Amino acid sequence: MTVTQSIEAEFTAFVAARGPALVGIAYALTGSQQNAEDLVQAALAKAFARWTRISGDPEPYVRRIIYNDRVSFWRRQSRRPELLMADLPESGHPGAHDHDTTLRLALRQALLALPPRQRAVLVLRYLEDRSVEETAEVLGCRPGTVASQSARALAKLRAMVPELDEMNSAEALR
Repeated sequence: MTVTQSIEAEFTAFVAARGPALVGIAYALTGSQQNAEDLVQAALAKAFARWTRISGDPEPYVRRIIYNDRVSFWRRQSRRPELLMADLPESGHPGAHDHDTTLRLALRQALLALPPRQRAVLVLRYLEDRSVEETAEVLGCRPGTVASQSARALAKLRAMVPELDEMNSAEALR
């Protein structure tokens, strides 16, 4: 096996093992399966170009690319108004969706309505179960900023989705 084949095999194994988790995180950031897959594909292409220079576990490096690319996208889009629409499941039966599905859709729409930084904080803290310090490191800010952004974001979610007052907002995000 040549060095190039070895690198390709290692990269392919990484993508097979961690790809679905990376797409899940990207989905939480984008709100769209297609956009999540595109974001992960772009991040993996960047990572592959530098694969031989990545030491240790490559996943944090790839996740950082995903977050940085999404933040860059949000910055580019900040000048344009955003139309938010929930992707409702198709059903021929009115009322066929139970309360959990309705709550999840409302929560998803509310999450997408948050400012990009607050959305990223919630994804890192509650979907990835990262500590305040880890989240601060990934986002390149101070732990106090993560704590305040998290509190503000959860308060906004509770205001947008009143049903969250009945439950733990952090648990609802999972």
